[in-house]
Amino acid sequence: MKKTLPVVGMACASCSANVENKLRSLTGVNDVSVSLIGRSAEIDYDESKISLEVMKKEINSIGYDLVIETNRSVETIRKQEYSILARKTILSMILSVVGMVVNMRWLNIGDLAQTNQICLLMAFANMFFCGRTFYVNSVRQILHGVANMDTLVALSTSISFIFSFWNTFWGDPSLTYFDSCSMVISFVLLGRLLEEKAKDSTTSSIRNLMGIAPKTAHVVEEGKLQEVPVSTIDVGDILEVRPGERVPVDGEVISATSFMTADAAYVDESMITGEPTPVEKKAKSKVLAGTIPSQGVFRMRARQVGEHTALAHIIRMVQEAESSKAPVQRVVDKAVVYFVPIVLALALITFLLWIGLGGMSLLYEAIVSAVTVLVIACPCAMGLATPTALMVGIGKAASKHLLIKDAAALETMRKVDVLVTDKTGTLTIPNKNVDFTIVDSLSFEERETLKPHAADAMRKLRQSGIDVYMMSGDNESAASYWAEKACIAHFKAQCKPQDKEELVRKLKAAGKTVAMIGDGVNDTQALAIADVSIAISTGTDVAMDVAQVTLMTDDLSVLPFGFQLSKRTTRMIWENLFWAFVYNIVCIPLAAGVLYLFYDNPPFQLTPMWGSALMAFSSISVVLNSLRLKFSA
Repeated sequence: MKKTLPVVGMACASCSANVENKLRSLTGVNDVSVSLIGRSAEIDYDESKISLEVMKKEINSIGYDLVIETNRSVETIRKQEYSILARKTILSMILSVVGMVVNMRWLNIGDLAQTNQICLLMAFANMFFCGRTFYVNSVRQILHGVANMDTLVALSTSISFIFSFWNTFWGDPSLTYFDSCSMVISFVLLGRLLEEKAKDSTTSSIRNLMGIAPKTAHVVEEGKLQEVPVSTIDVGDILEVRPGERVPVDGEVISATSFMTADAAYVDESMITGEPTPVEKKAKSKVLAGTIPSQGVFRMRARQVGEHTALAHIIRMVQEAESSKAPVQRVVDKAVVYFVPIVLALALITFLLWIGLGGMSLLYEAIVSAVTVLVIACPCAMGLATPTALMVGIGKAASKHLLIKDAAALETMRKVDVLVTDKTGTLTIPNKNVDFTIVDSLSFEERETLKPHAADAMRKLRQSGIDVYMMSGDNESAASYWAEKACIAHFKAQCKPQDKEELVRKLKAAGKTVAMIGDGVNDTQALAIADVSIAISTGTDVAMDVAQVTLMTDDLSVLPFGFQLSKRTTRMIWENLFWAFVYNIVCIPLAAGVLYLFYDNPPFQLTPMWGSALMAFSSISVVLNSLRLKFSA
């Protein structure tokens, strides 16, 4: 069984890696993919060997929460967490600013001893009340033999606090660092707050889709209308839908009426199909959840409810895509697992080098440098680099009615050299009212019509370096006519399913990256072996199940957009990774005090306070850079 479940409490790439490794280690779990940005885990497991309750218990033990309860609103939980985080951040900033004012003696409250004691109390309050989760989670992580960003924050601030505490009462009272302890907590909290806000923007596509689903419906009981929650609707219930209301579930029209047509209503299905023209709905017509009657009133019988509706399926597809990982992300995830232990080792080496070169006289500089390395080297930016870009890209595609089920497909689309396409149902729309007993006497245009912007789309693909091959089961004259109309140079008529498969195999053997688009059972063989498989939503369920991408509209201009989006998304991923890598390469040596090798008095030296600010900035910059995709054409 496969389920996508929300995960609460993840803050960095190490967090998602720890959750994924924990779940993967459990007996009965076949495969796991945890998304930091989506805050979810896609779990493939054997119900006979492990239950969701056991998984939740195991995840709770390492400081996170797996939401398996149906009566818990994930959105409500996240809003509460954000509100708590905002309050902690504000309080922490106040304590930090006041502590710095007192420490810098801008506010004279007594001698040095009294000043240090006041700063100690404010730093302790900041660490205990505002930053308490860092220390609780780090202890849990250590007990399970893992580490994450919380470990780095807890260790760095604890070392600074203990060092300052000692000097306040027994050592040199002029060497205290209480203000830095507070500032580290404040900047990390502020960074998380801004990250959460930015991450919410990347997941807006999911929330928009969920917002389409109505919360209530009008049920017909004994001739009377009663408004009830959508969750209470059962298959077979009779519902009435009025203009402007959203259809609550998938179903079949029983009766309809409008001022235009006595026995029909008109429904806007643009959110599913992308087509703006309202569709006529008569008795026995199918209607889908989330669509809106623009004219008329109709009664319907519920056929598919809850998670079985077409809208729920679309939401699930997008969620699974956002939980899936591109190949480059899997490499990053492996690196992140080892990154925190490496940072701990670098901090220890920094401390020992300072002591080794200058003895105990440089103890203060050794501690400050080691602590700064711990703070500044957090792998958040590296962990966010890929998933943020992928999520924005997938959301952008969904807004254009291109549903991408697999993040790997989004990455692969940029490499496509050849597009193999079916004709009927893919490039053209067959006329359903044709009398096939006289079809031979009808013109090609009477039998079927070319889909909107099909010729322009094929032309753009060719201009971008993608060759298009049309494979049709129709006769030679029909295939030739529509290939010319669609501006396709390569075509073949009277094709069988194995012919399409053979062409895809031949092109792949020639070193081409092949995309296949089709709508029928006869296309599934070719779809299954193509590097990128694209199905048409109006086609068969089999084709959509096989395909990695589903085109939810008849407007084929979305195809070149999708390939260009893949290029932009991949470029954004590498920009993010480059920035995260360069950031760590430059900042870690500076934090360790490398400038002292070249200057007796360096122009500057990074401190824990500035390290935490730079760490937060790097993570936020990665998320904001990814959001640029949202506003691209």
